Amino acid sequence: MKSIIDDKVKDVIDIIKNMELKNKLRLGICMSSSAYINLKYNKAHIYSIFDKRLKEIDNEYLTSFVNMRKYPTLLFIMAKIMEMNNKEQNQVVLYLFNSMN
Repeated sequence: MKSIIDDKVKDVIDIIKNMELKNKLRLGICMSSSAYINLKYNKAHIYSIFDKRLKEIDNEYLTSFVNMRKYPTLLFIMAKIMEMNNKEQNQVVLYLFNSMN
């Protein structure tokens, strides 16, 4: 059972590794603002960090509402994360947060 759990997290992390920085930031914003993801970290703080960084590098994000349907990979990852338990979700967000620094 443990290897299946590890595989789910590893598969999502592998997708995140190959994403552009802007999309990683968008994912972080989605994760930290979702009611379906239970992070043990301060969601508001995480949101503010990703939001600030994305505003610095993406003019589209600065000036308009971002339609997430334009990012099917992010929607897929969010669906996969929502299927995970709390421990797995926190492993993914911790990886995502650490990959930004």
